[in-house]
Amino acid sequence: MAGSLSTIVLLLLFSYFLGSIPFGLLFARLFGGGDVRQSGSGNIGAANVARVAGPLPGILTLVFDAAKGALAVLLAAHFSANSAKAMMLGGLAALLGHCFPVWLRFKGGKGVATGLGVFAALCPLAALAAAILFVLVFLFWRFVSLASISAAAALPLLVYFLWAPHHAPPLVVSFGTLFAAALIICKHDANLQRLVEGTEPRFALRKSKGDST
Repeated sequence: MAGSLSTIVLLLLFSYFLGSIPFGLLFARLFGGGDVRQSGSGNIGAANVARVAGPLPGILTLVFDAAKGALAVLLAAHFSANSAKAMMLGGLAALLGHCFPVWLRFKGGKGVATGLGVFAALCPLAALAAAILFVLVFLFWRFVSLASISAAAALPLLVYFLWAPHHAPPLVVSFGTLFAAALIICKHDANLQRLVEGTEPRFALRKSKGDST
């Protein structure tokens, strides 16, 4: 991996703190949704922000959470001469920052949007295929959690086959992708339990103030 050890350490630290910025919490408060951790599912991700504060802050959360993952990978690429190892580690650092932010006592989001940003920069075709799978599962069953878990579970195979024509990804990328997928799925453990029990709510935006039903 190109770059001095100190540069890599600083890059990973920066990526972690970049990933730890709680955009969902910030946008929900900005748009009058209060502390999103106290409403809906309690998650700071885009889906819960959309439920609690409305579509616009939800979309902004999705975009900014994905952007911080992509930026971590692009910065790693810049400072390591496009080292796949550095890019993967930078992306994982951002993902860990999002899932376990120091500012929120290590209780963060589930990593879906940030993971999408990481792999959009690392392997765009795999990220696109995972996003399409997410949309298809969501449109059919209307469970954001099931769509997220399905996309995460498929990601390691998608990266392996779509990394480059006739070339498998480096081992660090394969194992890093497995780690990222496992982390996202593990963060959905409560959702998995509710899916099994049949109590997982389908996605719905917040009702307007004039709708009392």
